[in-house]
Amino acid sequence: MAKIGIIVTDNNDWTARALYNAAKERNFNPVFINLENIEVSIGSTIRYSLRENSLSELDAVVVRDVGAGSIESVSFRFDVLRQLYELGILIVNTPESIQNAANKYYSTYLMAKANLPVPCTRVVQSVESALKTLDDFRDAIIKPVFGFKGIGIIRIKNYSIIEPDNTTNPKQIEEMVKNEIDNKGMLYIQEYIPNMGRDIRAYVVDGKVIGAIYRTAPDGKWLNNLSQGGSCQRCSLTPSQKEISIKAAKTIGTVFAGVDLIEGNNKTMLLEVNGTPSGAGIYKSLGINPADYIMDYIQKQVRD
Repeated sequence: MAKIGIIVTDNNDWTARALYNAAKERNFNPVFINLENIEVSIGSTIRYSLRENSLSELDAVVVRDVGAGSIESVSFRFDVLRQLYELGILIVNTPESIQNAANKYYSTYLMAKANLPVPCTRVVQSVESALKTLDDFRDAIIKPVFGFKGIGIIRIKNYSIIEPDNTTNPKQIEEMVKNEIDNKGMLYIQEYIPNMGRDIRAYVVDGKVIGAIYRTAPDGKWLNNLSQGGSCQRCSLTPSQKEISIKAAKTIGTVFAGVDLIEGNNKTMLLEVNGTPSGAGIYKSLGINPADYIMDYIQKQVRD
């Protein structure tokens, strides 16, 4: 019986439970693993353990959430995943692909290099360059490079902050930009893509789109994230949108991914790729459980 580790920080997370149940249905032996509790002993041998269980006995690992923390702690957890991969354990998604996806700057670079349609983006390290970029774009989004769930996103239009409820904040932009650069050392700025108040989350597994949903912002707001109060509905992708989604997941290196698209100015743009996506939205909207497809992939790889 294959032993499957499911990397989580919350055992009751919808996607974590779905992965666990899907593994059970295939007669796997699934175990939840919180990398925040991992320990490594290095001597004449190397042992990766969690409450006296040796992780080197795993046949495969599915990564849902490595957890937050300091640069040192998060880097350590990814190092452990890389080392398990070197032992011949199947890691889905690979540490490299998750890191590619999590880093908005590097993922945008990879996607642009692959000739995928990404918004105009500038990454700057000075207040002067940031202000010039905001002036050039007129309507822009400042995003945390390692952000998630829409947290920390700032929209600036004509030198005014546009709050999520579309009200205008007359806060001094130069002071705000200076504070952001003082805190982060750089800014990742994208042009805002005018849209119909919604974006698309396409779910890709093993080179195929298994389903897609619209994520629609609440009335009067512009942030579409489900975690920010957005709603989800069925979406039928065009052939071009399917092609973009599949190529984006492949470019980042993921087996499974949530690919975010937006329709604006009669063109679909690629916003980002999530390498540890939730499956709750697509299940709620379409009755499609991504965990089944992920475990089918793992079953094929372990069997082969």
